[in-house]
Amino acid sequence: MNTKKTEFKKNNSSHKNLFSSLHWIFFVSRRFSRVDRKGRSAVTSFLASLGICFGVMTLIVVISVMNGFQMSFIDSIMEISSYHLRVENVDDSVRKDFLNFCEENNLVVSCTPFYEAQSLSVGKNLKQTAVLVRAVPKNVFETDSGFKKEMQIWAGEFDLNEDDSIVVGSEVARRLGVRVGSHVNLFALSGGTDVDLFSSDRNFTVTGIFRSGYADINATYAFINLEDGKKYFGSAANLIYGLKLTDTGSDSRVISILKEKFPSVKIESWKSYNRSFFGALRVEKNMLMLLVFLIFVVVGINIFNGMRRIVYERREEISVLAAFGGKKSLIQSIFVMQGFLTGAFGAIPGLALGLLISSRMADVFRLMAKIVHYFELFFTMLTNPQYAMYLRENPMFRLYANIPPRIVPTEILLITVFGIFSSLFASWNASRAVLKMTVAEVMRDE
Repeated sequence: MNTKKTEFKKNNSSHKNLFSSLHWIFFVSRRFSRVDRKGRSAVTSFLASLGICFGVMTLIVVISVMNGFQMSFIDSIMEISSYHLRVENVDDSVRKDFLNFCEENNLVVSCTPFYEAQSLSVGKNLKQTAVLVRAVPKNVFETDSGFKKEMQIWAGEFDLNEDDSIVVGSEVARRLGVRVGSHVNLFALSGGTDVDLFSSDRNFTVTGIFRSGYADINATYAFINLEDGKKYFGSAANLIYGLKLTDTGSDSRVISILKEKFPSVKIESWKSYNRSFFGALRVEKNMLMLLVFLIFVVVGINIFNGMRRIVYERREEISVLAAFGGKKSLIQSIFVMQGFLTGAFGAIPGLALGLLISSRMADVFRLMAKIVHYFELFFTMLTNPQYAMYLRENPMFRLYANIPPRIVPTEILLITVFGIFSSLFASWNASRAVLKMTVAEVMRDE
């Protein structure tokens, strides 16, 4: 019993000592800050906080906008093109069990069977373009909500109920010169030996024109119904099942379950199917973050130099504190606290500004479009006034304004913490000079 009481008293006293030490550090640091409020140190501290503020704000805005661009591509690819999992070689003997598994498993949102074939299509006035023709169920809009969300219908409807009906991408329609109600001929079609390579009899009626967030899909894809796919692609056509999952990160888990239940099937994850594309996006994002992080490096160097000067200017106060029994580690913590406050006073406003600008990014792009337009108009009026009437706002800004930024909480937290840490680390490194000072040395110099 006595031992427990002794341990409790020790713990209680240690907590009190820690609290009193923190209180003393904060008190002295605040006093130093008040004295330096009108000197060079105050200007240095303000500029350092301002640099961290703009660094955090810029990085949050840049990363959010880049996430918006990348995720619009990724969502379109995964919802329309690659799916989360592509399952092939599903034999008739296991097909029923496989479909039951997909329907009953909570990790699987939808399972869509489809055929694929490459085609050279011919449209109006014999215009031609290469098309990836995908045969999907007629009710795909009802069974796959993600597909419906990313498939933005520009003209007509996504209607495959009639035989020989086709829905094409906006760029495919432009290249073929077709619109809703026009006819498209799948002149050359890949398939088995029972399919004619060239034929002028595969005529389809355009019932809809779609557009997605990824330009390659708009310029490549066309959709027909599953029955037409069976008829035109031949008996050797490979039936593929596209699985959508509740969580993209659970693909490995679902693959292991499917491999255990159905060893004969072939499964490909979205990570391997789009490996090169997603790898390029990751490298692009990492390089951009690295370049913008250099802002914090520059600000950290400025804080380091400013803090070293503050330590030198405060050498008398440091020696007095040491003479009255202040530990050097606690005295060093005073300057570390100043660095922490410098970083916090910069990072927190930067976080607020970054989130505010990111949430209003569409308005920012529209404002930029007007500013650039008026600048061009101003200089054109000075140099070539006759061409001013032909100037228009850059449509790319309008396009960017339609892509919503994506704010990822973990990335925002990392950026904010790194902004504070850069100031904290610079202050700690600069204040190490406190540990090398002695009271006698300072008094002798004075």
